Amino acid sequence: MHKKDSGAHGVHLWLILWRAYAALQQHALKSIERLGLGYSDFGVLEVVLHKGPTPVNTIGAKVNLTTGSISVAVDRLQERGLVERRPDPGDRRTRVVHLTAAGRKLIERAFVCHAAAMERATSGLSEVEREQAIGLLRKLGKTAAELSPEA
Repeated sequence: MHKKDSGAHGVHLWLILWRAYAALQQHALKSIERLGLGYSDFGVLEVVLHKGPTPVNTIGAKVNLTTGSISVAVDRLQERGLVERRPDPGDRRTRVVHLTAAGRKLIERAFVCHAAAMERATSGLSEVEREQAIGLLRKLGKTAAELSPEA
């Protein structure tokens, strides 16, 4: 007697994650777009809001932007008066991004709206289910990151 195949294969899990990510990404992008910000601009502002003044290269790594792209994003935000670059007192080669008063006001308001949109988008799971999903996805991501992609 054969057990019924549960379909819990790696490829199936990857496809389900991909589809779920795409659906959530659509909500996130629409939410950010409604706020009058681009995705990378929102990402930069959000990092500095939650992490405090942050080196440009660190922000780039957190929001998955190349060195050139993060520089352009920070330039754009600086031109709008939302951030400013300051030298790092401990390392003159490093520039640290700080929110201006206008930048802080914008991203605080924007983040509240974005958080509400993402609450709606994830409302299909209870709080307990969300906590379980977060734990499982962290475990999955950590394991995948530790393995060689060629394996």
